[in-house]
Amino acid sequence: MTLEELEAFLLSLGVKSYRAKQIWSWIYQRHVTDFASMSDLSKDLRSRLEDLASIGTLAPHSAMSSTTDRSVKFLFHLDDGLQIESVLIPERHRMTVCISTQVGCALKCRFCATGQMGFRRDLASWEIVEQVLAAEEYMANAEQEGMRRISNVVLMGMGEPLLNYDQTLRAVRVINHDHALRIGARKITVSTAGIVPAIDRLAGEGLQVKLAISLNAATDDLRTWLMPINKRHRLSTLIDSAKRFVETTGKRITFEYVLIDGVNDSRADARNLARLVGDIPCKVNLIPYNPHRSTPFQPSSPDRVQAFRQYLLPRCPAVTLRASRGQDIGAACGQLCTDSVKRPRRAGTSRRPAAHRRAAISRPRQKK
Repeated sequence: MTLEELEAFLLSLGVKSYRAKQIWSWIYQRHVTDFASMSDLSKDLRSRLEDLASIGTLAPHSAMSSTTDRSVKFLFHLDDGLQIESVLIPERHRMTVCISTQVGCALKCRFCATGQMGFRRDLASWEIVEQVLAAEEYMANAEQEGMRRISNVVLMGMGEPLLNYDQTLRAVRVINHDHALRIGARKITVSTAGIVPAIDRLAGEGLQVKLAISLNAATDDLRTWLMPINKRHRLSTLIDSAKRFVETTGKRITFEYVLIDGVNDSRADARNLARLVGDIPCKVNLIPYNPHRSTPFQPSSPDRVQAFRQYLLPRCPAVTLRASRGQDIGAACGQLCTDSVKRPRRAGTSRRPAAHRRAAISRPRQKK
């Protein structure tokens, strides 16, 4: 439920709309678990809310910490028994959480573990937001030195965000909202494999979020082989949409390029990439492939990575090389994957344990 929807719901109860901001503050900033704890609301209103509404719940089933870089991979069991993963990435000057927008993914990119598990369902906006809240709660309870508040959110986990457009945008607005998580739009990055109509739609939203396009090849034949979505949105169409996004928003775009040994890391590949994006206000983010058991690929050698990078540097506006984070726990780029099998609930267990964190108010229940 958005803030406006909550305001409308409260007005229908004869309650002043400003109470919605108070409720949001309790849920998103004070991390309360039930309406009864919202002490600046009247007892009568708290009782009515308990009767008429509920607050969605999602909490990590497990958290696995990297021994090399302090990244943390969270596994969530959803209400229907499916599973998702997200990753907390501590860095020197920022704390990033990489979150999922779908259970699995339908795009079947050859190099991506999530793509190999197939698509199960879209996540609701509250399930997306809760991954950020869960990471904040973990940091609040962690004893690791340097843990602090989430500063950046990247929608680069499981799934294609722009194929779950409406719920993704609802989540982004909550993450950014002053009465919710208060993370600046410029600190939020939406990643896409290249859903052209949705890129154009996002450009017109008036948000200041960043856009990253997972490119990975600079010719249609190779990109179609790696990423079947290219059959629907060819490179010329995708690049045109990227240019429109830059023109409409005034924001530089990021092109992500996973370097796979012997597949897309040759001098010719670098030359094709420079020709394709060199005149666009952009950053090319090179990502050495992170291997996993569901594909036969291997990362490019350090020498080939550097040769590729050196060729691009004078020919593209900006070129970066992403350091692999969380690879030892299967949390690096392209490695997120669960078995996504529905698990029966044990008799006597609660659907939404009271001890778990609440993330978002669900649709109001009907009065009995």
